[in-house]
Amino acid sequence: MGTGRPWRGMLVAITTPFRADLSVDFDQLQEHVRWLAAEGCHGVAPCVSMGEYRALSDDERAAVVKATVEAAPSGCAVVPGVGGYGSRQACRWAEQAAAAGAHSVLARPPDGPAARAADVVAHYREVAAVGLPVIAHNEPYDTRLDLTPDLLATVAEIDGIVAVKEVTGDVRRLHRLRDLCPHVDVLVGADDVVLELVLCGATGWIATLPNALPRQAGRLYELCVARDLSRALPLYAELHPILGWASRPEAVQAVKLAMECAGRFGGRCRPPRGPLAGSAADRVRRDVLRALAAPA
Repeated sequence: MGTGRPWRGMLVAITTPFRADLSVDFDQLQEHVRWLAAEGCHGVAPCVSMGEYRALSDDERAAVVKATVEAAPSGCAVVPGVGGYGSRQACRWAEQAAAAGAHSVLARPPDGPAARAADVVAHYREVAAVGLPVIAHNEPYDTRLDLTPDLLATVAEIDGIVAVKEVTGDVRRLHRLRDLCPHVDVLVGADDVVLELVLCGATGWIATLPNALPRQAGRLYELCVARDLSRALPLYAELHPILGWASRPEAVQAVKLAMECAGRFGGRCRPPRGPLAGSAADRVRRDVLRALAAPA
């Protein structure tokens, strides 16, 4: 895909690896970025929810973005999350991303108390003014604020807003967004609706599954883009159990455990996230084994 439109293709919302003492393991981080690129992923998105950005200090967060850009080979886009309490914080992270050499940013609504529609629009206007292409990130279960299609249509009038990462899983929203703001790309933000949304016109997937299984995820994405349903549907059925973990509250822990099951370094999460245990952990292991056995 290259980086001409760095929000398109299959990008990976990457985890942040921590050592046993819960310090950031930058060697593992950079190895992971290089591995994902070598496995065919089109880009990476550090410092989003999957990367536990709220659990990072300011210095750690800036260093994660810088290390990711340094590790990403040519053609691998880097699209950091710039979530913050308000536009002042989000703009600072967008400026840091630009200085580090990132290609675009993922911008959530303000992380603070639920903002009015006018405040949300002003927030995105200020982030876009930094100069990097902006992907609006709609994850209302986490932010407590829903970027509805009508609100996004107003946000999309701002120069520099190029796409929306839609996490709700409501396939109907894609059609509404394409009707209201056809110039803005819709990106899959929930792994377990990737087939439905790509078939209906989504131009990218900001995914979590490739952290553990990039080849399987990449193959599924390619088949969806090609609209090869005879092969996409069986593969989707086999992968769907593990894809569904991305939409659960335990998504970060599940993905890190899936990485370990697939022979990668997942590592611990920072508090308040504790490790999966019991039946949940057993289910993740079964779902990974099923995905590994899925036909290519």
